[in-house]
Amino acid sequence: MTPEEIEALFTRSDGSFAFARWGRPIAPVVFGVDDATLGVIKGAIEATCALAGHEMGEMDAELGSNLMIFFFKEWKELIDVPGMDRLLPDLTLLVARLEKAEANQYRFFRFDESGAIKACFVFLRMDQHLSSVPAQTLALSQIVQSMVLWSDTAFQDRSGLMVQGDTTVLRPDIAAVIRAAYDPVLPPADQDPAFALRLYARQEALQ
Repeated sequence: MTPEEIEALFTRSDGSFAFARWGRPIAPVVFGVDDATLGVIKGAIEATCALAGHEMGEMDAELGSNLMIFFFKEWKELIDVPGMDRLLPDLTLLVARLEKAEANQYRFFRFDESGAIKACFVFLRMDQHLSSVPAQTLALSQIVQSMVLWSDTAFQDRSGLMVQGDTTVLRPDIAAVIRAAYDPVLPPADQDPAFALRLYARQEALQ
């Protein structure tokens, strides 16, 4: 990827640049799926963490689980989940907005004092479209989108995944950006567009 293409991946629709990666081991928990799907999701997390050279953990000292993934049928179900209003600010208003938009997914990050990701909450409303996506593809897509703070427009026109034979895999250029993002030489967060040049340089160095 060119520096300009990398910059676009972290430039939000309002024109601001924001990059962040996880600053602590990822301790996941998944709700609303059977054991087989759970295994697929955890496998996707393990593979993506291995690519990034980032740790997984059983428990986060502050939060318990810091990557929470919820599968459900209707947004309004979230209102009845105990404690959900503490995870998501203005829960009732958010649910109304997501219902109006007919959204099928929502992702919410929390950050530590350095700006690094300390928690991510992923909500998937299993509508007809998401239900038709193979579990492996859906899992890998969600984990990749939760691994760094991408722009809200990063994958609107082109998925971060590709089909290779009978398998869906991460696009090599996106994989290279994730590897570069987790290079210890780089800070865990940055809001200067010039940071894209540093990501580009690390990407080249790691090839």
